[in-house]
Amino acid sequence: MSDWIKLEPWEGPIHQGCMNCPPVERTAPMDMMIAVGFGVAQVTRDPELVWSEPRDPQSWDELWTTADAERAAAADPDHDWRILLDAPLRMREYQRHGPGEWVLVASGPGFA
Repeated sequence: MSDWIKLEPWEGPIHQGCMNCPPVERTAPMDMMIAVGFGVAQVTRDPELVWSEPRDPQSWDELWTTADAERAAAADPDHDWRILLDAPLRMREYQRHGPGEWVLVASGPGFA
């Protein structure tokens, strides 16, 4: 069993990003695409990279959703599982707090 720290849910302001960006959810819905197009979209277990958005996906089927991350995490739950979405105008990070519960733990303006 791994020792990991369950982070507190993000209480600060949620950086929305562009006017056309979908709203930031405080809990990631299972159908949320783990993709940003330009930037970094990844799933980690502890500090280890488990999955990252392909640079040139040939189809939507190559992209993971929160449900895909949940399946991976459910098979090995005693770790710090995270979803990172870091795009030019906003950054979001979700941590798995329990079965089907991916909680927003960080939000920011992204890397640009």
